[in-house]
Amino acid sequence: MKEMHLVIVSPERMLFDGKVSQVTLPGEMGEFQVLINHAPIISSLVAGKISYTSGAETQSLQVAGGFADINNNQVSVCVEL
Repeated sequence: MKEMHLVIVSPERMLFDGKVSQVTLPGEMGEFQVLINHAPIISSLVAGKISYTSGAETQSLQVAGGFADINNNQVSVCVEL
């Protein structure tokens, strides 16, 4: 299975750095899912839940807002908790 590289950081610390098969983010226009080979996008995030699947395990994280940059199977997310 192909995977993307996901990095989630807050001003205080690194929250996640690893390979994932999907990421769901709380965008301003609504929740959206990122899969392999997603088109490049930069999006602001609102308060909500980020969820991601790594292997057979799905994790989630509550955030107060932030930004996401998706490009070339690299998902970089900067959040406030």
